[in-house]
Amino acid sequence: MRMHKGFGVLAVVSMVMGMSAAHADNERLKMVLEAQPQDVQAGYAYRHPWETLEFFGIQPETDVVEALPGGGWYTKILLPYLGEDGSLIGADYSPDMLALFSFATPEFLEKKKTWTTDWVEEANGWRTDDSAIVSAFVLGDMPEAFKGTADAVLLIRALHNLNRFEPNGGYLTIALQNVYDALEPGGIVGVVQHRAPADSSDEFADGSHGYLKQDYVIKRLEEAGFEFIASSEVNANPKDNPGAEDVVWRLPPSLATSRDDPEKAAEMKAIGESDRMTLKFRKPPMDS
Repeated sequence: MRMHKGFGVLAVVSMVMGMSAAHADNERLKMVLEAQPQDVQAGYAYRHPWETLEFFGIQPETDVVEALPGGGWYTKILLPYLGEDGSLIGADYSPDMLALFSFATPEFLEKKKTWTTDWVEEANGWRTDDSAIVSAFVLGDMPEAFKGTADAVLLIRALHNLNRFEPNGGYLTIALQNVYDALEPGGIVGVVQHRAPADSSDEFADGSHGYLKQDYVIKRLEEAGFEFIASSEVNANPKDNPGAEDVVWRLPPSLATSRDDPEKAAEMKAIGESDRMTLKFRKPPMDS
């Protein structure tokens, strides 16, 4: 490395150390991704976890909130990547919002009452000795202990239902307030969301079809107090051009509208997973 005039030795050392740390983080993430099962790796072509986490700046030994961790697709990547000095906090929908889903049977809702302990127990089964510690909360009922503790919050395909049911109880507004409160000043919000065509109707893009407009998502997070930093097309899919009656679940992996129609299923598989916006926001630092 050539030392430019006025470029101090300490600055050079700091730069080299920073580059070395970034390289080590990249190697760690590479190993974690290569260790995932083949069916998970098959999704990398559409979900791009390497590029997505790199864009958001997620690093080992940090504290991350993952909204709607579900069956753990990203969780199982984050746990070993964050490492034993990091933590992963799952956040699920509130019970009253879950009751609004058509599939919400009494048995389903009863089981969800213990989600914060059940999910932690399940996630602990995915951990090894050098994985991040795990905890959980429900959106709308975040414990005081979580406030101001997170370095980043990941909202990966998590916003459409919150917006869909916003008129019923302000669920998106409440969730974004939880996100704001959970983050340290300067903390990052990473959004990956099914993207509606810009010229689609507001009715189509209200979340009920699974899609939201990118400009709308940016607007809502800015209204919640976040600074928009950048967007990426890493999770874009130009083959996904939904019509007014289409739902995102017609596509892989759900194939909800073609399970008994192999020809239609093949057509959906040729499209692939949904077109997705990838957006990075920041909670303003204290000195802003």
